[in-house]
Amino acid sequence: EVQLQASGGGLVQTGGSLRLSCATSGFPFDDYAIGWFRQAPGKEREGVSCISNRDGSTYEADSVKGRFTISSDGAKNTVYLLMNSLKPEDTAVYYCAAAQLNKTWVLIDEYDYWGQGTLVTVSS
Repeated sequence: EVQLQASGGGLVQTGGSLRLSCATSGFPFDDYAIGWFRQAPGKEREGVSCISNRDGSTYEADSVKGRFTISSDGAKNTVYLLMNSLKPEDTAVYYCAAAQLNKTWVLIDEYDYWGQGTLVTVSS
């Protein structure tokens, strides 16, 4: 059974940091890329960052470059999203998802498996 378990969300003040985790199982970790998406109230889901578990290549949305860092631990089949310098506009439900390699990372339809979301709230 494929599972992606996102965790680590919470309430943080502007400028603060959080680290999200996405624990995975049930599929060949190294053959997939893991992406983080977020959805704010009343807005569409958008891609935040993605990492290839095969070669470690990473991709980030312009809105988070320099603030968010994605990393992968193959021994734990877990992907992390370290979020620094958080802003109120980062408030959203964050989801992790798995896609086969060589896909267009920002496209939601490219992802085969999704986890449940974890809520991040940044207060001003």
